[in-house]
Amino acid sequence: MKPAGGTELQYKFLKKYVAPELLDQFQICLSVPGRVPIAANKINILWQKMAPDQPHFQEFFKDPKQIEQYDYYVFNSHWNFEQFRKQFSLPLEKCTIIKNGIEPFKLRDPEPKREKIKLIYHPTPWRGLSILLGAMQLLKNKNIELDVYSSTKVYGSEFEEKNDMNYHALYDQAKQLPNVNYIGYKSNEYILENLHTYDAFVYPNIWQETFCISALEALACGLFVVTTNNGALYETCSEFPIYVPYDNNFHNLAHQFAAIIDGLPDQLNSKGCHNHLKYQSNFYNHFYNWKNIAGHWTQFLKGALNAQSK
Repeated sequence: MKPAGGTELQYKFLKKYVAPELLDQFQICLSVPGRVPIAANKINILWQKMAPDQPHFQEFFKDPKQIEQYDYYVFNSHWNFEQFRKQFSLPLEKCTIIKNGIEPFKLRDPEPKREKIKLIYHPTPWRGLSILLGAMQLLKNKNIELDVYSSTKVYGSEFEEKNDMNYHALYDQAKQLPNVNYIGYKSNEYILENLHTYDAFVYPNIWQETFCISALEALACGLFVVTTNNGALYETCSEFPIYVPYDNNFHNLAHQFAAIIDGLPDQLNSKGCHNHLKYQSNFYNHFYNWKNIAGHWTQFLKGALNAQSK
């Protein structure tokens, strides 16, 4: 299985929504410098979605001559761009920011009041699953259930073979909890088709996101979102979720999430919440629709061609 993470999916959308005759004039490298060779007859772009703390490209960004190889750098968030700007001497005139996007979801009808609240967690395990499982053990409300789709397989079979064993104990813990269903890896298509069956995406993030497509999809689908303010999450999610201030004390973080999760049934069954989720869904399905994102890309790429011809 080939990698099918957020970076690969966004590149798939780029090729789907931007005119191929325009894209053909560019060589776009995804996140890791040198992943595809520099093309002498094209405009070279590094589409940077990873944070600057990645060890495998530190040397590249510390070398001005290496940086000059790319004509432009496209960042997926202002937060990520600022992290690179602070650490490395990037030529600002070569940098731009274009957000990630989604294909829009159908607007959900407000759910009738129901006994059991369903939560979903589908990011990779190292991003906060241990905190969430700790929180689930602290819940007083017995009518809350969590489905976990977390796995390393999203990054491909080779990555899974090398890394998944590090999280087997965490998966086993999830399987043993009475209010948690460990499902494991499912394709992104499966997740998106079934996302509307959940009430909330709960994400006690402890790994700095440079954007977070999982949160974007949940917001667009009309799920209630509870997360931390770590990395670029506030930029992506704006004022729609409930934020738990990031805390290096994971014991405290689990307790804070448990308190919020326990209150979700009352929160979700209120009329004000239904209106909030409707507005939230409309906002993300409009502004982060890949048809609109493609317009930003098209404008940027045409501008790059015009600059080259002068």
